[in-house]
Amino acid sequence: MVPLRSLHWLRARQGVLMLGALVAFLAFMSLAQAQAPPPIDIRIALITRQPPPPPLYEFDPVPEDEGIAGARLAVRDNNTTGQFTGHRYALEEETVEEGQDAVAAARSLVGRGVGFLAVNLPADELLAIADALKGENVVLFNVSATDDRLRGADCRPNIFHMAPSRAMLTDALAQFLAFKRWRRLFLVVGPQPGDKLYAEAVRRSARKFGLSIAAEKPWEFGPLARAKADSPTTAGALTITQNLDYDIAIVADEAGDFGDYLTFRTWDPRLVVGTQGLVATTWHPTFEVWGAAQAQTRFRRTANRPMRPLDYQVWMAVRTVGEAVTQTKATDPGTVRQFMRGAEFGLPAYKGGSLSFRPWDQQLRQPLLVVQPRFLVSVAPEQGYLHQRTPLDTLGFDQPETACKLQ
Repeated sequence: MVPLRSLHWLRARQGVLMLGALVAFLAFMSLAQAQAPPPIDIRIALITRQPPPPPLYEFDPVPEDEGIAGARLAVRDNNTTGQFTGHRYALEEETVEEGQDAVAAARSLVGRGVGFLAVNLPADELLAIADALKGENVVLFNVSATDDRLRGADCRPNIFHMAPSRAMLTDALAQFLAFKRWRRLFLVVGPQPGDKLYAEAVRRSARKFGLSIAAEKPWEFGPLARAKADSPTTAGALTITQNLDYDIAIVADEAGDFGDYLTFRTWDPRLVVGTQGLVATTWHPTFEVWGAAQAQTRFRRTANRPMRPLDYQVWMAVRTVGEAVTQTKATDPGTVRQFMRGAEFGLPAYKGGSLSFRPWDQQLRQPLLVVQPRFLVSVAPEQGYLHQRTPLDTLGFDQPETACKLQ
């Protein structure tokens, strides 16, 4: 047996040795930190416009931090890796007020050393910024504008598109309808310019996937989906689908004025798809496969609300910078841009595989979710739609179809 005094002595000695080892470890870490180079700062900006004040009551109001919350989460994700690679990411949040020049705001950010700009603005303002920054060492990310012309005749070499085009959105729906063999469409077109562009994309997708426009009518009854009570035009609106032979009503209503109203108000029992009803989108709160549930939980914990498509698209833009910098070990925007265009780049984005950019128009290839308000219905591309490069290129304008001529 070991005497009690010896046992106490051994324990005391062990404590001294452990304390000494801890002191030595802390001294080593302090010396290592003192000798390590300071982290390299990478600044990313989000430019967005101040939204108009909402009405007194809105059933599903747009969050004040829509998009911004996605950028904040992505910066945290980038810095998780950056602490091991010697990179430190910072977010600049630039909200353009009504009447303020977005181009001037972008120039100011670049002048302050920001090399990556996520732009949440309409197509015309995005193009104005891209043209104003032509020749500057900066990369722009389109996170919201779906206009096909941005990937066609009006493409710019300094813009990468995180938001899907209208053609991609309507192709996703058309693939699903063709897969279900619901081929005869009744197209209802709203009065807004965006509605007409969406309808044009629907017609193109119908031709591409063997669907037919059995009938087409303009919506002329006003914003009934926003009305809080019955309207004198209700009876007329209910007859718009009367005496028509079709399988599916597809609505072009990007403003949300009537699409929700039409659901369950068609003369015959028919489903509604398009901008309302069954929709194609990049993200949805019910999406949880391929690790998406973990992303949903992290976002809800930080933003105290579900992640919306714009949040996800901004998140992808900021994460694209982080992934490209990590893979190249370069922070120069020009070097990062060239790598993003190449075959080696891949963005993990909870979509079942790494995402890449189409080199001919710099559109991000990605699966699109086909959803109803509270359930995931399908994921496009649908099974059976093949392509010589990747099935993702069955969505939107393929290389032989593009009007984009990048310099």
